[in-house]
Amino acid sequence: MEFPRRRFLHLVAGAAVLPALPRIARAQTYPTRPVRIIAGFPAGNASDIVARLTAQMLSERLGQQYIIENRPGAAGNIGTEIVVKAPADGYTLLLVSPSAAANASLYDNLNFNFIRDIAPVSGVARAPYVLVVNPSFPAKTVAEFIAYAKANPGKINMASAGNGSLSHMCGELFMGMAGVNMVHVPYRGSFLPDLLAGQVQVVFSPISVAIGPIRTGKLRALAVTVATRDAMLPDIPTLAEFVPGYEASGWYGIGAPRSAPAEIVDRLNKEITAALAEPETTARLNNIGAVPMPMTPAEFGKFIATETEKWGKVIRVANIKPD
Repeated sequence: MEFPRRRFLHLVAGAAVLPALPRIARAQTYPTRPVRIIAGFPAGNASDIVARLTAQMLSERLGQQYIIENRPGAAGNIGTEIVVKAPADGYTLLLVSPSAAANASLYDNLNFNFIRDIAPVSGVARAPYVLVVNPSFPAKTVAEFIAYAKANPGKINMASAGNGSLSHMCGELFMGMAGVNMVHVPYRGSFLPDLLAGQVQVVFSPISVAIGPIRTGKLRALAVTVATRDAMLPDIPTLAEFVPGYEASGWYGIGAPRSAPAEIVDRLNKEITAALAEPETTARLNNIGAVPMPMTPAEFGKFIATETEKWGKVIRVANIKPD
């Protein structure tokens, strides 16, 4: 007896759909228990703050607890390794920050390859930095600053949050592109007291850290590091207006173990993107000097790769070593 062609085709089509059904069901039911987000820095750090905002967004949208677990150490490498070794089931996530892009070049003998071992899930936020000086510093514009630095090589002290920190790399990128030489002064704690006292003259600072002293006149803002002027400092120019092509910023996103189910990654991306579109989320991020940075997993992966290449070049040229 000949098997009816139409029935045969229906059976084939049904068989093709069957493997997808568990995946679809898994995405629809996820999460069924609390999810942890590993933040590789101490509580109160900018990464930790963004992680907590993200956890709140996801908890509200998915009806399950997203819990922040702070695992500081080795510039975020300890936290990253925990996620790399975690089950790839969507229940352990990583708060990704610029340190991930720098550490590949900054540290030898890492037990992981970030781009290979962490699956990008979504961008979350971007935070501009600002070039600020003590008010006693003679330069009042970036052009004057560059001219002064060239006339006084090695006589300007540039503070940072430590060797290989984003504030340090922003400064090294500026020195290389502007052709100036400053003395790097790394801090393990806050650089702000010495900057306010004039012990150091300049720093590339997160806007959230510097905005208070800027508004009270205790620090002078010369330029923001992003490509367009920032809403928190609308009258302050960009560095690119004086140093063409200069761009740098803090940024944050979510990653997962490399084999995390694609349907769960897509579900998380969808929910984060939707949350970032809400005015309340934008306001929350603006309060910490950040703006939403929604990206698909592919876009975020490409962004991380570009940042890794960019800061790797800066680290090699400046011969930056970890603390």
